Amino acid sequence: MSGFSLPIPVFDTENLILRGPRESDFDALAEFAASERAEFVGGPMPRRASWGSFLATYGHWALRGYGMWMLEERASGKAAGRVGMIFNDGWDEPELGWHVFNGFEGKGYAYEAALAARTHAARHQNLPRPISYIQPDNTRSIALAERLGAKLEREITFFDKPCHVYRHPLPEEAAA
Repeated sequence: MSGFSLPIPVFDTENLILRGPRESDFDALAEFAASERAEFVGGPMPRRASWGSFLATYGHWALRGYGMWMLEERASGKAAGRVGMIFNDGWDEPELGWHVFNGFEGKGYAYEAALAARTHAARHQNLPRPISYIQPDNTRSIALAERLGAKLEREITFFDKPCHVYRHPLPEEAAA
């Protein structure tokens, strides 16, 4: 039996390959999603809920033409996280989101991948100035958004919790 393939772009950064998900990535995603580190992205969640999230990646690409890429660490070939554009039902506009799996944090991968995904989204997906929804106590994501040049635009309630909305710059503004 062969799987259905979506035309998800693949591209490289210095340390990563951004690509579509593979079934072999699921264990790493499920492990991350079950951990306390997933608290800011809907977790912790049981493995069965992670499967739905994993499959939603395909659905988002099929429906919207953009979505989350898997991050593959070039040196090891292991799934290291996810990054990309998300625009789910009930959201104000497309979001640039990211998470790095257990064991891959602290290597600059989130910055490297988010910068590459944001540039690709602006140039090829007509998404020039995405937002990032970040809970106020998610200090690591706030630091990353600010490092990417995003600015706090407003505070909202999102999924019944306080949330900061960061606006990312246009690619030419980020390069300046």
